[in-house]
Amino acid sequence: MSGTSAEIRSAEPRSTNPVRAAYLHIPFCKHRCGYCDFTLVARRDDLIPAYLDALELEISRALPEPLEVTTLFVGGGTPTHLSASELSRFFDIVARWFVFTEGAEVSVEANPWGLTNDKIGVLADAGINRVSLGAQSFDAALLQQLERDHTAADIESAVERLRPRIPNLSLDLIFGIPGQSLELWNDTLDRAFALRPTHLSTYGLTFEKGTAFWSRREHGALAQTPDELERAMYATAMDRLPAAGYEQYELSNFARRGFACRHNQVYWAGQPYHGFGPGAARYLNGRRDVNHRSVTAWLRRIQSGQSPVGTTEELSPEDRAREAAVIGLRRVPGLNRTRFAQQTGFALDVLFGAALQKHRQRGWLEDDGEQIRLTREGRFVADSVVVDLL
Repeated sequence: MSGTSAEIRSAEPRSTNPVRAAYLHIPFCKHRCGYCDFTLVARRDDLIPAYLDALELEISRALPEPLEVTTLFVGGGTPTHLSASELSRFFDIVARWFVFTEGAEVSVEANPWGLTNDKIGVLADAGINRVSLGAQSFDAALLQQLERDHTAADIESAVERLRPRIPNLSLDLIFGIPGQSLELWNDTLDRAFALRPTHLSTYGLTFEKGTAFWSRREHGALAQTPDELERAMYATAMDRLPAAGYEQYELSNFARRGFACRHNQVYWAGQPYHGFGPGAARYLNGRRDVNHRSVTAWLRRIQSGQSPVGTTEELSPEDRAREAAVIGLRRVPGLNRTRFAQQTGFALDVLFGAALQKHRQRGWLEDDGEQIRLTREGRFVADSVVVDLL
């Protein structure tokens, strides 16, 4: 890139948006699945009381008063691994420190196995109005391959029991599982459609370094799905979900009209957010802090009055703009030139002119002069496109 930051600025960015979003991380699980790279601890339920104490301490030290939020997301781990009484205590903490605006989206991730009626009652009574259910697959052999502890019947039962209390339901599905055929993927979609969720997320299986799946693949004990088959599965999702009434609004996410995940859209729009709990990230005033991923290290630091932050990254205005472009391109509508300049103070064409031209010529980007978005072909190679923007 040529020129200084002053030379590429097109306008002064708007003032910082008020922080109206928060993420809370519950790190406990019954078992760590072989593909999972999230911050979690398995078979350490003895730490739950200390975790709840530490979480409230962390929040109380960061917030001078209760925070009004338009979106709050509780992820994990498996938040619903906590008992009903532990969940009640968790949401007592939430109620003390977060005020939900009218119409706020309040989401919780849940596992189909162990989602008792008592727990559903706690969620509903706490104001949870969106549940993201980790279904992943309906095939017994594929669920076993993924090391999941639930069955297709557990998924169906959870949906049936959730819907009367929390009708806004999302299902997470995985494609590219070793041993999964295109026929099995189509069957997964059929069975998901039959449950009538409001939202579907479809993720290609990734092999993250440090996971059991990564090690098994490196040792030849697990074969990764061929690229052509995984591409066909993604293409099938992009064809079938819109035809079934689920509009694609991001690379991996599809929703019925009005049910796109508003919390994730905060991330994709480059807006600020709070984060609390082990491994949680927050993004405030161009600075990203990420808490220690070790649950015990996070606990020790909170208990001793130290900062729980493990890593910090200060982003320059130009770096913020580049990141906003990369994240924004994940959304199907893409990037609007005028809004991008107003938000970041930088012009898209000055920052990325050569890269945009290259990918337009390849057919991976379409550009109407005001809006730039990935083409259908570009969605298959999104990672290659965004590398050029960083």
